[in-house]
Amino acid sequence: SAIANGTVIDHIPAESLFQVIRILQLDQINNEVLFGTNLDSKKLGKKGIVKVRDKYFKNREINKIAMVAHSATLIEIKDYLVVKKKDVSYPKEVNNIVKCFNPNCVTNKEDVPSKLTVVEHQPMRLKCHYCEKFTSEQNIVFV
Repeated sequence: SAIANGTVIDHIPAESLFQVIRILQLDQINNEVLFGTNLDSKKLGKKGIVKVRDKYFKNREINKIAMVAHSATLIEIKDYLVVKKKDVSYPKEVNNIVKCFNPNCVTNKEDVPSKLTVVEHQPMRLKCHYCEKFTSEQNIVFV
């Protein structure tokens, strides 16, 4: 169903839908959240979609989406009209979004925000600015 105001996240790979819901903490908000999974898609084969009433995502949240669903499209709706539509793109850096994989990194021992550089996209691979260790896609933990 259509939403009057809010955001639609479309073209989420079907296998990433619940991860997107989890990292955006959509299961913990009071806004109406609608989602569909395993929907037919010419672009992806199977896709997921999320509609969130009265919510517009900030850059930090959009970067989280891009890290797990790089094919996603964000569509902002106001008064039932599309006012903005954009594809998410990989960030070059992720600051205070992902934990460094190294347990001895200063970011895991002290109150220092994490700062990682995206060095590869497929599969995702990040390099810590402080300890220079790499975090692979399967070890990503969101802050």
